Amino acid sequence: MENSNWDHINCGPYRAFKSSNLQDLAMPIPENFANFDIDNAGVTVWLFKKSGGGAGAAPTFSGRWIATTDELDAALKNAVFDARARIEEVLEYGLLAQNHEASVLAIDTLETFADRIIAATANPLPQRQIRNNAQIRNSEFYVIRLTSNGEILHAIHKTDASWKSRKQFQAIQAFFHNETMGLQEDPPVTLSRKVDFFIFGDRIYIENKRSFESVLSYRQAHEEEFAALRAEEPFAALFTDIAPLVAFVGTNRIQLRRVCAIRQKGHYRNQDFMQRLRAQFANYNLTIHFDENGRVNPTLETCADIITALLDHRLTSAFSENIYDVPDATRVN
Repeated sequence: MENSNWDHINCGPYRAFKSSNLQDLAMPIPENFANFDIDNAGVTVWLFKKSGGGAGAAPTFSGRWIATTDELDAALKNAVFDARARIEEVLEYGLLAQNHEASVLAIDTLETFADRIIAATANPLPQRQIRNNAQIRNSEFYVIRLTSNGEILHAIHKTDASWKSRKQFQAIQAFFHNETMGLQEDPPVTLSRKVDFFIFGDRIYIENKRSFESVLSYRQAHEEEFAALRAEEPFAALFTDIAPLVAFVGTNRIQLRRVCAIRQKGHYRNQDFMQRLRAQFANYNLTIHFDENGRVNPTLETCADIITALLDHRLTSAFSENIYDVPDATRVN
């Protein structure tokens, strides 16, 4: 299911292992963001290459600005305007949260490395101007920086394959003009009509969660979070052997989000929750093996159910009595 906030669906009350997490519901788009004057804003386009960012370290962003024509500026502003116009509501960013076609996820800039992008684009010095095609190639993302009435809006998009140097050598680029086809000396790059995420004030508004996490090295942060979770004594003590869970999660971005959400929710620290899980897991069609001391004995085949249980994401309807897996859950009582 696309919309993971179950309070938006009239399915009736649900019961599961007792959870105490309350998540924020959808909010309207902030007025100052909605009223930012894109049409009359000044435009600067920045191209960024990135290095580092592994093992929880801060990435290094190397940005250069590029001169643009009035026609391109107008097209970019139209694209940014359209991307903002489709936003009807704002949901708080969460490890498992997902937006839909009319919503964005929001997170504070201080929780990310976005401040480095903001600082890098603050001053288009002459020595940072792009002068040749080599400085364009292999850019990881670009930033459309808009300024209006003292306010700044950054619209960011991850580049596609047309920006990669290797693509130049895999095809002969040609153009057609005046009934003749000729060789394209400098192959073009593609600027999307979509925006992956906005930075405005102290908030980030995310349309494409995967691109946001890639640009700002958020998956690496998840890997560090999972390592910290494994080091927690209450979590490690749940298992006879944690190695199968580590192998199951691996570097899969979805599973990393899920295990990080386990730490965020913290149900494994609640003895009452864990006792109910041991007593009722079979009633919820979960396959989990316990030893004589009540510790989980994981296998690669049972890890998915273990994660689902610790997330409190196996729910049953009091109306239909059906049992459901949900990608996320919002408590409404």
